[in-house]
Amino acid sequence: MNSGPGNAIDGLDEGVRAELVQLRDSIDNIDAAVVHMLAERFKCTQRVGRLKAVHQLPAADPAREARQITRLRQLAESAKLDPAFAEKLLNFIIAEVIRHHETLASTATGRPPE
Repeated sequence: MNSGPGNAIDGLDEGVRAELVQLRDSIDNIDAAVVHMLAERFKCTQRVGRLKAVHQLPAADPAREARQITRLRQLAESAKLDPAFAEKLLNFIIAEVIRHHETLASTATGRPPE
């Protein structure tokens, strides 16, 4: 996968090439785990969205979102990850969750999403 005509690592020392391939394989595995974890997270948030729709609760919960952002920033700092990056990622995820919740609410009420 990482070797072939025109590949940038073709001219590298074999030891460097092997380490690069190993690191990239690890990155690929981590990416797969992240995707699976996000899928599980969205399964849970879909259940939350259905519950909110049934009970006519708002799609967004700004107080919870603020707590989650604070919590995630702290987790990022302790993990040596840029807290601003972690916040951007969570905001992106939250926006998608809210969109899903609005869609579920509109399906339950027959009204289009806001």
